Amino acid sequence: MTRLLLGASALALLSSPALAHDPDFSAERLSTHVRTLSDDWFEGRAPGTPGEDKTVAYLTGAFATAGLEPGGDLRADGTRKWTQDVVLARSTMVDEPLLAMTIGGERVELAQNEDLAVRAPINGDAHVELQDIELVFVGYGTHAPERGWSDYKDQDLAGKVLVMLVNDPDFEGGEGDFGGKEMTYYGRWTYKYEEAARRGAAGVLVIHDEAPASYPWGVVANGNDQTFDIVREDPKAAHSGLQGWMHLDLAERLFAAAGSSYAAAKAAAQRKDFAPMPMGATIDATLLARQERIAAKNVVGILPGRERPDEYVIYTAHHDHLGLVEDPAEHGDAVYNGALDNATGTAALIEQARAFADKGGAERSLVFLAVGAEEKGLLGSKYYAANPLYPLEKTVGVINTDSLGVFGPASDFSISGTARLGLLDLLIEKGSALGRSFAPDPRPEAGGFFRSDHFAFAQVGVPAVSFRSGQQLTEGGAERASELAREYVANHYHQASDEWSPDWRFDGIVADLTLLHRVGEALAGGAMWPNWAEGSEFKALRDASADQRD
Repeated sequence: MTRLLLGASALALLSSPALAHDPDFSAERLSTHVRTLSDDWFEGRAPGTPGEDKTVAYLTGAFATAGLEPGGDLRADGTRKWTQDVVLARSTMVDEPLLAMTIGGERVELAQNEDLAVRAPINGDAHVELQDIELVFVGYGTHAPERGWSDYKDQDLAGKVLVMLVNDPDFEGGEGDFGGKEMTYYGRWTYKYEEAARRGAAGVLVIHDEAPASYPWGVVANGNDQTFDIVREDPKAAHSGLQGWMHLDLAERLFAAAGSSYAAAKAAAQRKDFAPMPMGATIDATLLARQERIAAKNVVGILPGRERPDEYVIYTAHHDHLGLVEDPAEHGDAVYNGALDNATGTAALIEQARAFADKGGAERSLVFLAVGAEEKGLLGSKYYAANPLYPLEKTVGVINTDSLGVFGPASDFSISGTARLGLLDLLIEKGSALGRSFAPDPRPEAGGFFRSDHFAFAQVGVPAVSFRSGQQLTEGGAERASELAREYVANHYHQASDEWSPDWRFDGIVADLTLLHRVGEALAGGAMWPNWAEGSEFKALRDASADQRD
């Protein structure tokens, strides 16, 4: 049995049988799903809310109508539900946090979501009280001994509040070995929070700088009244009491008071000899939050395989968004509708399920997994990866759809990030047959590989990609696509204005679905087991279970 298939020629040998005619995907149905799921009635589809209940009901009905069988949690009688309970810890602010700093000897009162964007504490404490805690600048907050890099220099910073930069040390030409513009996991704010907690920090504040962050301040200033996480035995090991972002203007003020500047501090942090720098300032913070456990939902449908039902191909998309707007009067809207992000990917999941059901399934089982709580940190997919409904070692691969293009067809396509794996080779082969070329992720500095649900599967070794619609638009080319992408990120991403528009075109998503269907047919109808490329950090995890695929 072939375990590693990275060459297009090798893939072609296994996927060469003539394909049945492509499904007739409906642009009208796709548009209807997106318009419905992003309607105000769904209340922004946040986990643990009535909006999620409505979303789950819609998806359950859509999956059943499409022809799927329930594929979720097992009942006592051995039958399956349509859902998988995703047990989460939820922390909800019960009052506005009290925040202040002493800068240059002067006490400065700070405004939540203006100066700082502090998250509801998720370290297990309902009351976090910091008084006169020293701020220490730790560069990029990165400890990567395998790359010859540590911003901490073995200093004991327990009990301090650590201030750090977003992205990687060589994002702007530093002395590290972090892939240049391409973000590694060390550049993600989630890693920075984790590393600070491992070092016993009282808090961590990431300086928001739009270029290395890849999104504006408004994105991090949304949704901080609630924080979610998987349930942990020791949440303090993963989370400091104070976690959040610092506005660049406040960072500039802090560095100026310390006799430096943000630019100078950033330049110092890009050198290997950087060492933590006390900022000559302290912070006071009072956070009060209600701690509880909730069960968010993954919605799961399955088409059992005709010949090898114990081998699984999984299509995924996240069904959740940000819920209700905290201050509707200020935003002029009450709901984060999440039309592009990710009603488009969810609509694609439904229609892909319909297409395979209409064909009677495949030799292997096909699982359609609409995960929840993605916007809270990929928690639905993380939960599935930790509590799989179907064996991970017998999962052939995962194809994720998140925020698909609504501006017409393109002659190319991409994936989030630059990972090399057999699934990408298969995508390239099938795309080429449809006259579409592969284009590398145009913004690898944004860390897209770590920001979609496929990443949770990659972390446990399962080959997984998150598909991205192309940039070479048939009408307007790459220039128009780039302009539209910039406008969306600046004005609509994670904003209440991400709403369905009658001007959107769904024929591009139809073309995307055709390509992804052909990929799924090859995976579910063949005997291949794609793997990660040599040198990938995920390959050893996959190889460890190779004997279970004999």
